[in-house]
Amino acid sequence: MPLGTLDRKAPSLFKQGPSPLARLTFCSALALFLMVADARFHVTEPVRKGIGTVLMPLQWLMLKPVEFARDGAGYFQALEEAQQGRDAAQSRMAAMSQQANQVELLLQENAQLRQLLDLRTRVTTPGMAAQVVYDAADPYTRRVVIDRGQMAGVVAGSPVIDAGGVLGQVTRVFPLSSEVTLLIDRDQAIPVRNMRTGVRGVAYGDPVMIHGGGMELRFMASNADVQEGDLLSTSGMDGVYPAGLPVAKVIKVEKRADSSFSRIYCEPLAQMMGAQYATVLKPLADDVRAEVEAEVPAPKSGKADKPAKATRDLPGRAQGQGTRP
Repeated sequence: MPLGTLDRKAPSLFKQGPSPLARLTFCSALALFLMVADARFHVTEPVRKGIGTVLMPLQWLMLKPVEFARDGAGYFQALEEAQQGRDAAQSRMAAMSQQANQVELLLQENAQLRQLLDLRTRVTTPGMAAQVVYDAADPYTRRVVIDRGQMAGVVAGSPVIDAGGVLGQVTRVFPLSSEVTLLIDRDQAIPVRNMRTGVRGVAYGDPVMIHGGGMELRFMASNADVQEGDLLSTSGMDGVYPAGLPVAKVIKVEKRADSSFSRIYCEPLAQMMGAQYATVLKPLADDVRAEVEAEVPAPKSGKADKPAKATRDLPGRAQGQGTRP
């Protein structure tokens, strides 16, 4: 047997090295030292930055499929929502076009009837645009603050409407802002008229009703013709709100055996929670008063009344009889 093929190393039995316990102790001490050094002196920060820099392209590449999948799902979802919104807008436009044609026809018939009956036209109520700044600080009321005040001509009692219907009424006026009490406030009431039957009533605010606020049509007899889905508009009987403004929709009618009145719950048509823009109208009483003053001639002054009274008392003098030079 050749000598070059012999293993000249010592057998494993005679090898001397650290024991497993010594290795464990050394590794634990090294790990503890590295942790303390990293926490105190940040010795591994450059290594961490280098590893992060090297792995950044790999991470970017691995995240791309996830981003593509998420963006693709969002694109298709947005496309579906846009199509649904387009279909809903077209449906609303068709309904509004039909209503506009009906309204135009009704306005023509109304004008003809007023001319036939020799009735005066309805008072046109001017208004001004306003923006809702914030909600009132009182948590027990339903009020908002708008950016129009005395400087803009707002007066207390002015009706406030939005795109859906009547929002509330101005209750406090400041120089640059005003406080509007919403219809869902417990202290707010508004005369209404059922657009289907023409029956009048009074709707009161109910702040604890559906979704943070609603209205209740009170003092309606149990046999009154009120159904779910009836639309309520202002009756114009209070001299504040112009007649015909949309107010609420009946959502529930409860017939009670222990009372002669029904409990009728209504949902306001205006956006009570989260309204941003509104229109402030002048109170109807001011327009009616101005129109009446314009139609009735102003009385003559006292100096002009005295000769007229004298001529009535002395008809002979009015005809030039018995006058002395």
